Amino acid sequence: MGIAFSVLASGSTGNAMYVETNQTKLLIDAGLSGKKIEKMFQQIGRSLSDIDAILVTHEHSDHVKGVGVLARKYELPVYANERTWKQMLDAIGPMDKEQCFHMETGDIQTFADMDVESFGVSHDAADPMFFVFHHEKKKLALATDMGYVSDYIKGTLADADALIFESNHDMNMLRMGRYPWNIKRRILGDTGHVSNDDAAKALTTIVGDKTRYVYLAHLSQDNNLKELARMTTEQTMDEQGINCTPNGIQIRDTDPYMPTAMQKLV
Repeated sequence: MGIAFSVLASGSTGNAMYVETNQTKLLIDAGLSGKKIEKMFQQIGRSLSDIDAILVTHEHSDHVKGVGVLARKYELPVYANERTWKQMLDAIGPMDKEQCFHMETGDIQTFADMDVESFGVSHDAADPMFFVFHHEKKKLALATDMGYVSDYIKGTLADADALIFESNHDMNMLRMGRYPWNIKRRILGDTGHVSNDDAAKALTTIVGDKTRYVYLAHLSQDNNLKELARMTTEQTMDEQGINCTPNGIQIRDTDPYMPTAMQKLV
């Protein structure tokens, strides 16, 4: 069946993603209430009862809000690195030790027919990490919550079949917006979030002949617009001779409240 996925929610109000193969079903982050995530699973025609594990990228509440509730209700194993575990325990509540698993940054964890490769990013969390999912010859990459896109990240994500990639803010909207300066400085810093312009430039060096889909993720609801993020990426790629049409690379939106349709990579 290949590998398939849905970005259930993406943004500062909550993040979650579902990835499946024939033998493996994973939930990556659960940054919304358990009830909201259950509803999103219904919307994509899937069941949390089938999940094999929850993978956690970092301890911020918009990534872990529902982790404990879902893990306890569905008796799910949870994977995170040691520093993230220490920081998120109070937020997710009591967990059975048999449900707690360590996956350190840089590790490759095998789940039946899927290999999950973790990599570090620069963000103001204890030890943030994101993932590349490998199944057969397909490669799916998730990378958000980055202050900047390092050469290491570019190399790790290179030529993925599909990318879920941060395009957090428009620089002008952020600078002219209502946020106090200390928040603006955090977002703009090396441990903050990637702008539309920086995301688009990075993507031109990451996408390759295999790449078919780029999902722009973690858009700020105050300092960005879907249309603006997409236009910036498409224009930047077009300037580099990269085909952003239905016959080339499709640039797609994500949403903080509505899951994307299941997309299969075959």
